[in-house]
Amino acid sequence: MKDNPTIVETGSEPRETLASDKKKSAAAVFFAKFCKQKLSLVAAIFILLLFVLALFGPYLTPYDANQPDYDALMSPPSASHWAGTDEYGRDILSRIIDGTRLTLAVSLSAVFIAAVLGTILGIYSGYYGGWLDRLIMRSSDVLFSFPDLLLAIGIVAILGPGLSNVVIAVAVFGTPSFARIIRSVTLSAKETLFVEAARSMGAKNERIMWKHIFPETVASVIVNVTMKIGSAILAAASLSFLGMGAKPTEPDWGAMLSMGRDYLSIAPHIVYIPGAAIFLTVLAFNLVGDGLRDALDPKTKN
Repeated sequence: MKDNPTIVETGSEPRETLASDKKKSAAAVFFAKFCKQKLSLVAAIFILLLFVLALFGPYLTPYDANQPDYDALMSPPSASHWAGTDEYGRDILSRIIDGTRLTLAVSLSAVFIAAVLGTILGIYSGYYGGWLDRLIMRSSDVLFSFPDLLLAIGIVAILGPGLSNVVIAVAVFGTPSFARIIRSVTLSAKETLFVEAARSMGAKNERIMWKHIFPETVASVIVNVTMKIGSAILAAASLSFLGMGAKPTEPDWGAMLSMGRDYLSIAPHIVYIPGAAIFLTVLAFNLVGDGLRDALDPKTKN
């Protein structure tokens, strides 16, 4: 009788240790796979630097991003202004750094909303099927029939210009892709043995969906979020370029392109530098998305 507590304790500890070891080994395998992809690793470091700039940008900018210098209008890159100045003499590097926070905030907010809505719709559509599935998927097909940017322009035209409406527009055209991907994963997951076992034990549908099926969708959500951030940045920059997003005075990369296009022949750096910032940021998120997809794929061995 005295030995029973010891048996229970020693029997519970290995199970906890085994679960912990499995989590550690899974994380180790993931990082090992991801780190083998050099381009994705470099892109991840670049994105980390972007987040540092977004958080500490006001302390890192060499000049006030909105302070004009009428003695240095459209000056090319130099020792005093590493990226040159724009048509008002504002330091372009300071505006790029300050605009990082704006660009990431808009794109991440839009993609987060799209991911949440798309995941909810996809799980309900795949699990219940029937008329609900047809309604959600046909609605997604309608949205897919419009080009993303054209749909975003239409939404912003109805709601009015502004970054908050840009977030809504980008979230609307991003939701259907999440819904379709998560629906596909749900259709596969709901036929697995552990879901059938939970159902046979009397588990409610909501518990099955969010306790057993949702964890199976997390990898797909993470990869798609990373890939969609690049598309969101392009869409937000395009809307700002068309004058439907950020105000001209805000250090938005798309707005900087729009204001600099009139001076492309005499001061090309006003366009090239924010254009390069958009290009590198979108490329980095796409590369990280590719790396995450390969690292999270259990079929990938190398």
